[in-house]
Amino acid sequence: MADPKGFLTTGREVAETRPVAERVKDWNEVYVPGSLLPIISKQAGRCMDCGIPFCHNGCPLGNLIPEWNDYAYREDWQAASERLHATNNFPEFTGRLCPAPCEAACVLGINQPAVTIKNVEVSIIDKAWDANDVKPQPPERLSGKTAAVIGSGPAGLAAAQQLTRAGHTVVVYERADRIGGLLRYGIPEFKMEKRHINRRIEQMRAEGTKFRTGIEIGRDLTATDLRKRFDAVVIAAGATTARDLPVPGRELNGIHQAMEYLPLANKVVEGDFVAPPITAEGKHVVVIGGGDTGADCVGTAHRQGAASVTQLEIMPRPGDERNAGQPWPTFPMLYKVTSAHEEGGERVYSVSTTHFEGDEDGNVQSLHLIEVEFVDGKLTQKPGTERSIPAQLVTLAMGFTGTDVQNGLVSQFGLELDERGNVSRDADFATNVDGVFVAGDAGRGQSLIVWAIAEGRSAARGVDRYLTGASDLPAPIRPTDRALMV
Repeated sequence: MADPKGFLTTGREVAETRPVAERVKDWNEVYVPGSLLPIISKQAGRCMDCGIPFCHNGCPLGNLIPEWNDYAYREDWQAASERLHATNNFPEFTGRLCPAPCEAACVLGINQPAVTIKNVEVSIIDKAWDANDVKPQPPERLSGKTAAVIGSGPAGLAAAQQLTRAGHTVVVYERADRIGGLLRYGIPEFKMEKRHINRRIEQMRAEGTKFRTGIEIGRDLTATDLRKRFDAVVIAAGATTARDLPVPGRELNGIHQAMEYLPLANKVVEGDFVAPPITAEGKHVVVIGGGDTGADCVGTAHRQGAASVTQLEIMPRPGDERNAGQPWPTFPMLYKVTSAHEEGGERVYSVSTTHFEGDEDGNVQSLHLIEVEFVDGKLTQKPGTERSIPAQLVTLAMGFTGTDVQNGLVSQFGLELDERGNVSRDADFATNVDGVFVAGDAGRGQSLIVWAIAEGRSAARGVDRYLTGASDLPAPIRPTDRALMV
């Protein structure tokens, strides 16, 4: 244990955010640069080096958290980076975007605020990049085998990097114009600046991974062609079929899926547009969906100058403390105030949208809602609670229902889907088609970035075994963890 009294003498401190009035005027990350530097070693010293580190169980990657906490406390940043990269290809992504189930499982969290694991993680990797300690790791020899990865989100990138380092020739196909998947176009710049993706891509290129953008498998390149060119294929295309809201007025102009709205704001930052084709400027904005994607829409609307922002959630407001059904060390559903919520707007819980109304030009102008409650385990409308709110831009952030089957990828490969609309796979991440594997949301369903990286690493091991008969690649999700994959 680095500091045997650290958890007794040091309170929890987290990264400082920039003032709201300042940060809503730009797209930079919300945190004060360098605010963690003076505090992070002591924060790492709060780790108790538990005999049974439940944070390992909370993290799908199996991160060696007590080890790199100890190195961070001692300010041995190079060793901390080595331990961090031993289990995680992209800690700068997870350190910014993961909701930190590891902290929910922290033993200290039983009766005190948990260790700031996520802040320690991002501090370690940022220091590693600043010190030029993150180097390309090209393979010593090539295997002569080839693999294609479909999708360049966290699962696809993790699988590609692992397979490249194992000596295989890997090509990543991405249908968008830039690499990164939802990391690039689904995550706003204020949550993660895209320079973090760019330098990882350069590292991967230096290792030998090849990237092809603007190519959609199933349309621009058929599954048959891909299987002829490559010895194995990894499908990491995500769960991109968005859940819709089939109520009267849905066809009105100004109602968009979140993933129609958010990428355009990112493209402005990339320099593709001077102003986004869909903007919240001067409009009353309603975000339907209370999760992280909804919060991203809220923060984006603030920066575009919305007249008002209202976020609707059909479920009741979560509690501030764990309930009995979500005991430690499980990941609890708690009331969360993100940086976007700190910036303003109203959050309304236990309401359901009944219909939209528009003007004579077909543009949405208002949203009608009604309060709901659980009766005998079912959400039921409460009579007499109907009302309308102004809505000139509506974003639907209600999650995703499965893999996109419209582009031909599923049918051309002949893939089997499970009852949830995800690509079926076995414990080695292999599909029903020989040589074709699946990782991330495409096989798991909508999930966390940390699960995507874990699945990418595990699928890479399955592919490596398929290609060579054996594999030394680490896999955080083992065949015995089959129950965790559903």
